[in-house]
Amino acid sequence: MKRICLFAVLMMLSLPLAAHAAPATHSHAAAAPQPVAASASDVVRNFYATLVDSMKQGDQIGFAGRFKKLDPAVKAAFDMPTMTRFAVGSVWTKATPDEQQQLISAFSDFSTANYASQFKAYNDEQFEVVDEKPSPGGVIVETTLTPKGAAPVALNYMMHKDDKGNYRIVDVYLNGTISQLATRRSEFNAIVDRDGIPALVNSLDEKSKQMGPS
Repeated sequence: MKRICLFAVLMMLSLPLAAHAAPATHSHAAAAPQPVAASASDVVRNFYATLVDSMKQGDQIGFAGRFKKLDPAVKAAFDMPTMTRFAVGSVWTKATPDEQQQLISAFSDFSTANYASQFKAYNDEQFEVVDEKPSPGGVIVETTLTPKGAAPVALNYMMHKDDKGNYRIVDVYLNGTISQLATRRSEFNAIVDRDGIPALVNSLDEKSKQMGPS
């Protein structure tokens, strides 16, 4: 596994000395430790841990409980603003700031609802991070999902660093090659071309509602 990147801010203090003054006494107090940024692989592992925990409680907490549990994990692991911009394509630049926020919110809820709906219960499924490879603009984290008694399925995550230097997911490749965002883009563009941006927001909200409760 690749070594985790360490982001630290080095601070230097310059203390002026008055003329003829005795040498200053320097403090030896230890500086507060800086937080360690998670590696791309660890971001995926953390998301998988929450997903599996949600699945294990799936029957008990239902769709609403799974959604509530997964929502912060999805928002932490996935770069939803970037994913939304890519998913809606050129129409993004034509949207007002308010419409852009509505699209991000609707797409985020839609994504969380998908996970809450598709992963309802745990039946010894195994989620494994296999490798991490550099890719133009970021890294690819290769993983497998192995259902009980079935062959593993490749789920690869394209990741980049956000404006805070943290790795976030920007696309998911089913079977290692099928981009989920590219698939969504043609569907979303058709709705916008036909009925406009508000129709896409309404469509995403409606799809989210249809996936639950279960």
